[in-house]
Amino acid sequence: MTPHDLRLSGGEVYLHGTGLARVDLLITDGRIAGVVAPETEADAREVVDLGGKLVLPGAIDPHVHLGKDIRVPRDPDDALLESASAAAGGITSMLVYLMSGESYHQVVPDAQRVMEADSHVDFGFHICVGSPEHVEEIPGYIDDYGISSFKFFMNFRGEEGAYLGLPGNDDGYMYDVLGMAADHGAMINPHPENIELVWKLKGRPIDESRGPLHAWNQSRPSFVEAEAVQRVAYMAQVTGASVYAVHTSSKLALEAMRRQRESYENLFVETCTQYLTLTTESQAGTYGKVNPPLRERADLEALWTGLASGEVDTVGSDHNARHRSFKEKDVWSASAGFPGVGGVLPLTLAEGLRRGVPLERLVDATSTRSAKLFGMYPRKGTIRVGSDADLAVIDLDGEYTISAATQHSGAEYTPWEGTRVPLQVVHTLVRGQFALRDGQLADRTTGQYLRRPTSGATALATIASEGSAS
Repeated sequence: MTPHDLRLSGGEVYLHGTGLARVDLLITDGRIAGVVAPETEADAREVVDLGGKLVLPGAIDPHVHLGKDIRVPRDPDDALLESASAAAGGITSMLVYLMSGESYHQVVPDAQRVMEADSHVDFGFHICVGSPEHVEEIPGYIDDYGISSFKFFMNFRGEEGAYLGLPGNDDGYMYDVLGMAADHGAMINPHPENIELVWKLKGRPIDESRGPLHAWNQSRPSFVEAEAVQRVAYMAQVTGASVYAVHTSSKLALEAMRRQRESYENLFVETCTQYLTLTTESQAGTYGKVNPPLRERADLEALWTGLASGEVDTVGSDHNARHRSFKEKDVWSASAGFPGVGGVLPLTLAEGLRRGVPLERLVDATSTRSAKLFGMYPRKGTIRVGSDADLAVIDLDGEYTISAATQHSGAEYTPWEGTRVPLQVVHTLVRGQFALRDGQLADRTTGQYLRRPTSGATALATIASEGSAS
């Protein structure tokens, strides 16, 4: 019998439906070929003893922006450095937003070539739609590239999106986007902020005595987010679309989604690591400026409650690789966003375990739920025979301190500088190959493109039908 490529032995492996189990994993041709008892005889070309460490499905970051202008990955280091940060943090797949005012029929192939040449992890794309032409091309993007999730910026009214090459839109445009997605089994990922309220509030006095992050939160308060969430969720019900509210930051926004879910189920919630670990009291200064803003402690607590209950579906990073020079200004001039892909799994896992959140829920939020919502399950997001051997091996007795110097990102800063994390990612395997081994990145990149022809309710229905058939 031909030997397996790799045997991982001696780990505490998380298996859906079982929980933690002392089993060995057999890997062949990049997939899980066996989940076996430690005493099971099976030949393998290489055996790696994990020494009791925790083995989880590779984490998935569903919200990443690449490129020095955050529109599109263009240069080798756009892929190499940021995917290195991902792999070092146990991420095995990431979904990257592409932003352009032009047709994406040239943008997608160019971005795919850049990523395939230099990404440490597997990747897929979301497309940001901003024009009527983009809406008409949605069926082609699904058929040609397997891209089934589309973002639009509810705050891009007037010239707000000009800096990214995207025109302004309105609620009529939102109606068209949602309708097209509903007709083609896709999902819409809106950036929910009511920019007209932000404009209205611009003349209001703002107290800057508590620091820049508190001031920025005052300028875009949480009801600005919540109103937009309520509006797009209601229109999702009208059109029959699936909606995935990105980077949910506040108690009010979560409550708005809860109300809409009472009458319509195809609504999903993402939060980001920063909203689970940072507040306006953070000492990050303008490095912590982001949209939506960092919020108050009560918002952070509400999001953890929502994550523990399952109201919050997923955790992403909203990773933004703009260089630190764009941040080293006053809060009104500094750019919004910061790097964070490497912290999604370790920060969420460490804080979640400290709070007593069940491991099952943490695995779901950092891996499985994204795989299901974005049409990658069961290839991704689970450890079972036939799935990709995407694995994160965690030392719960280890620790490390977050530093820009060791985060790999070309942004050269992190708002979590100096944060101690009481666990450590030891190995990251992408399709059975070590992207990270004993804390060291692989010399060779092996990331592949992920086609995802369905997302949202359509993807979940496919999973349900396949499960009932088996």
